[in-house]
Amino acid sequence: MKMRGARILLEALRCEGVKHVFGYPGGAVLHIYDEIVQTSEELGITHYLVRHEQGSLFAAAGYSQATGKTGVALVTSGPGGTNAVTGIANAFMDSIPIVVFTGQVPTHLIGNDAFQEADLTGITRSCTKHNYLVKKVEDLAPTIKEAFYVASSGRPGPVLVDLPKDVTAQVCDFSYPETIELESYKPQVYGNPKQVRRAVQAMIEAERPVLYIGGGAIAAGAYDEVRQLAERLDLPTTCTLMGLGGFPANHPLSLGMLGMHGGYWTNMAVNNCDLLISIGARFDDRVTGKLSDFAVGAKFIHVDIDPSCIGKNVRCDFPVIGDAKTVGRQMLQELDAQLSDGVKIAPRDAWHEQIAEWRRQHPFSFKEDGDIIKPQQVIHELRRITGGKAYVSADVGQHQMWTAQLYGFDQPRQWLNSGGLGAMGYGFPAAIGAAVAHPDELCVAVVGDGGFQMSLNELATVRQYNIPVKILLINNGYLGMVRQWQEQFYEHRYSHSDMEVAPDFVRLAEAYGVTALRATRKDEVAHTLEKGLNLPGPVLIEMKVAREENVFPIVPAGAALKDMILA
Repeated sequence: MKMRGARILLEALRCEGVKHVFGYPGGAVLHIYDEIVQTSEELGITHYLVRHEQGSLFAAAGYSQATGKTGVALVTSGPGGTNAVTGIANAFMDSIPIVVFTGQVPTHLIGNDAFQEADLTGITRSCTKHNYLVKKVEDLAPTIKEAFYVASSGRPGPVLVDLPKDVTAQVCDFSYPETIELESYKPQVYGNPKQVRRAVQAMIEAERPVLYIGGGAIAAGAYDEVRQLAERLDLPTTCTLMGLGGFPANHPLSLGMLGMHGGYWTNMAVNNCDLLISIGARFDDRVTGKLSDFAVGAKFIHVDIDPSCIGKNVRCDFPVIGDAKTVGRQMLQELDAQLSDGVKIAPRDAWHEQIAEWRRQHPFSFKEDGDIIKPQQVIHELRRITGGKAYVSADVGQHQMWTAQLYGFDQPRQWLNSGGLGAMGYGFPAAIGAAVAHPDELCVAVVGDGGFQMSLNELATVRQYNIPVKILLINNGYLGMVRQWQEQFYEHRYSHSDMEVAPDFVRLAEAYGVTALRATRKDEVAHTLEKGLNLPGPVLIEMKVAREENVFPIVPAGAALKDMILA
């Protein structure tokens, strides 16, 4: 059947199983939006009109993080595409599979500085896994097939498809490829058997091992394999910020999060281990601190599907390139083989007791202060009320760290945040994506007053589509993490971190038609949370918390994990 390019795009999305698209229209994509209004119901595709292009990318990323599926965003040319760059970079840093369709001026005007022209493939080359400029309508369907394959395979990431307006208007026969084969792109899935054998032998022999789980383990769906490895080898297990939920927080072997704001016991275990087993993590600076002092004396096993990550930040004694789930299964099979040959796992009782002692010495804690609401109390209550079952997103800052420390994620894909890029404004739109994916589940956006003001225009989106996101606003009137650093490392010089002018968030939400509640005393927290979380539709729940509460522990930038500030 002959179709114009705009219809081919929607038919291709249908073939890819896409049900939801987040976008914002403009001149260069009007052919596409014309097809959406005519055929979206027939094709089973729902489009959500966000209020800023960045919101469409964050919503698509939240959708992907909550499902494991590829998120889809659609924006126009020029400023539409440039407004999307932060969301694209976020997905690139956190290895989130999304496909971004951007409008472009007609092909004969490219390079002429035409109205709303921007070189989007050039601009995004450094923050996409791959990008395409489609110049012929006949190339559109195979390009889309390739884009979804590249985004979701290997180490996932964002792919951009730039669509000149005339390409979406031209007509050709529609035929969608069933498979894709790229000679230059073949991710290695199976780990080298010899490397797997050596890694398993090292795990068996280690006296003070720590298993270190990153977001790659969640992306690969390797949580069952990770849990079995930990249980069968008696491995204390820690997760990165992006890996939370990849190993159950309520498991006896769980150490929680490591790194800059990780638990004292966790960082001490990593600092004193003799073998660090990394699966799907990249040893970023927020985890390692000062590299020369990171896990000194330990040997490193590093499992990752991206060869460029191995050895990039730390030396690797036992590298294994491959998919985390597949390599995990290989390791379990190899473990069976070695144990059947009579090999004994080194005893680790003393190691576990040492870690337990570190936990007893310095658990997470906070001091109450009269009737003032402490943010830690809010997160504890959120966990109690939800039973740990909610999908929780966060912006970037103190509230993000308190949630990561205290909520306790027992399942994968329930924790959505901007880990690598650290993009303020992510939490609310990401929760929209999660709520679209899971309309019958509780989705909570834990946001700060600074980050929320970067995306609060999406209140119109949740109101228009009645998306039941619960917005938990931790309002301290500051850019909290900036203020904390200024207090601790800049002699209390609070330079432009005080949000002196801010809206009345409750009245603002109500102006959008969104129900809003507020708590100002600690004895109001539980009741206000329970009421807000159980109301239908979107709800804003504002908590007026202590203004100058700090997140502890904290490892100062450039310091070693052992140099944590505890209080």
